Amino acid sequence: MMIPQAPMVKAPWLDNYGDVAPHLDYYTGTLAGAVEQSAKLYPDVIAYDFMGSSATYKRLVEDIHRCAKGLTALGIKAGDRVTICMPNAPQTLTMFYAVNLIGAVANMVHPLSAVNEIAFCIRDSGSVAAITLDQFYGKFLEVRKQCELPHLILTSIKDALSSAMKLGYQLTEGRKLPKPEGSDFIWWKDMLKNGAKVSDYRHDMQADDPAAILYSGGTTGTMKGIYLSNMNFNALAKQVIATNTFFRPGDKMLAIMPMFHGFGLGVSIHTMMASGGHCILIPRFTPKTYAGLLKKHRPNLIAGVPSLFEALLRVPEADKLELSCLKGVFSGGDSLSVELKKRFDEFLASHGATVQVREGYGTTECVTASCLTPIHYAKEGSIGQPFPDTYYKIVAVGTTEEVPYGTEGEICLTGPTMMLGYVNHPQETADTMKQHADGLTWVHTGDLGMMDEEGFIYFRQRIKRMIITNGYNVYPSQIENVLESHPAVHLSCVIGVKDDIRMQRVKAFVMLKSGFEPSDELRADILAHCEKSVARYAMPKELEFRSELPKTLVGKVAYRVLEEEEANK
Repeated sequence: MMIPQAPMVKAPWLDNYGDVAPHLDYYTGTLAGAVEQSAKLYPDVIAYDFMGSSATYKRLVEDIHRCAKGLTALGIKAGDRVTICMPNAPQTLTMFYAVNLIGAVANMVHPLSAVNEIAFCIRDSGSVAAITLDQFYGKFLEVRKQCELPHLILTSIKDALSSAMKLGYQLTEGRKLPKPEGSDFIWWKDMLKNGAKVSDYRHDMQADDPAAILYSGGTTGTMKGIYLSNMNFNALAKQVIATNTFFRPGDKMLAIMPMFHGFGLGVSIHTMMASGGHCILIPRFTPKTYAGLLKKHRPNLIAGVPSLFEALLRVPEADKLELSCLKGVFSGGDSLSVELKKRFDEFLASHGATVQVREGYGTTECVTASCLTPIHYAKEGSIGQPFPDTYYKIVAVGTTEEVPYGTEGEICLTGPTMMLGYVNHPQETADTMKQHADGLTWVHTGDLGMMDEEGFIYFRQRIKRMIITNGYNVYPSQIENVLESHPAVHLSCVIGVKDDIRMQRVKAFVMLKSGFEPSDELRADILAHCEKSVARYAMPKELEFRSELPKTLVGKVAYRVLEEEEANK
């Protein structure tokens, strides 16, 4: 499929494209179909490794079909929504593509999300089933008190391990976990067995049918589901490979970015699966264990958020790494400072790598990255140039009018990875996806940036109020709502504060109601209250009591004043 070109749109970056084709032909099938193509071309290539176990593409496709049969036996059909609340594991991979194979939609949710957040995502998507780890069964008992969920599938890490690894897991991690009891769920293995005799289960969707729902903040900073199509993911996969001409089937990607995140799902997983790549699935890690994974697996490709690279520089385990295996190192999910890029490039060079970090930029509204620093040409402070068939422009904020090169404005983009829209939010979809005078529909990102005369893009800051910590989006208004539901809290304001490791950490300012006095005990009680509804990564790391909070002329809390105070400390 050839995406229509945009002759009316300026594209100065095409003069700098080097060996990259500016326009591509795209696969018009489904996500599962793309993996099946890989299996036909590379049946014996390793599709993934996981804690000592591995599977070829031939085996992966067989597992996807078994899972699709099991889902069908459970009563799940085309058009249904299935919540996948899992870390990076073989079951996550298999379930994602099996859901697609039967024509259903995968609703991707962070397994460490708070109960209220998971319940919201299930309700919002209309999910009829969910899969999660056995260790989260207790959390899902609470989730089901808040929403209807007909089917719950439980699995365990040990379900994906070899016999020897299962024993080791059970003697260490597994014995710490109570085994769920009850009849309100089905075990993964039982679901697979129940589907053994199912024959009619495949439903091939159209390229533009919704395939997945990912969550982001939209243009207002309030969490919303984003409908992404088969074409969105398949186009991204083609674009990523096209802009990395060194890639060869069998190249290894260390997949540490989680599959509920566009960066992890789109780049680390689907791009590899659609191209014959070899994924090393990592369910959890620390900077110390990350260094060990680099040493053990010697991947060709690594992708992460800037805070991950920052943390790796701080652990002594990284000192002895030999990294000549690397073909590509990609940074996204947050701004990579010029200083950190220089430090990490020096680290790579001193450990045998012949590559440098290449920064990209994107939004979940376009799956993930839509812009990447070219291999052959980089500019300091730039986030790179648009992918093939993707167009960027900078417009005056609040308008659709393009500004001159070198002028700051709102970043807008269009191309084959552009979302179908927000789930249950038609007005915000219309506010975000706007038709311009050139006749094309553009995503207004809510981010400030600039384009130079060669088509390099520079990110400046976020227009929408959002905190990014360790690559995760945190929405201050949601946390403020939770804080202000505490009986002692009158008013609150949440901001992002600069952090050397996370880039930003969450800080809360609280005004108490009359009759309450600040104390360490009250602070602890308020934070405990937040833990019931706020994901661990979004929890305030600091809580400061204030007798008053600054206000704007119209009476809103002036969060920018607090940001400036913290920045000047």
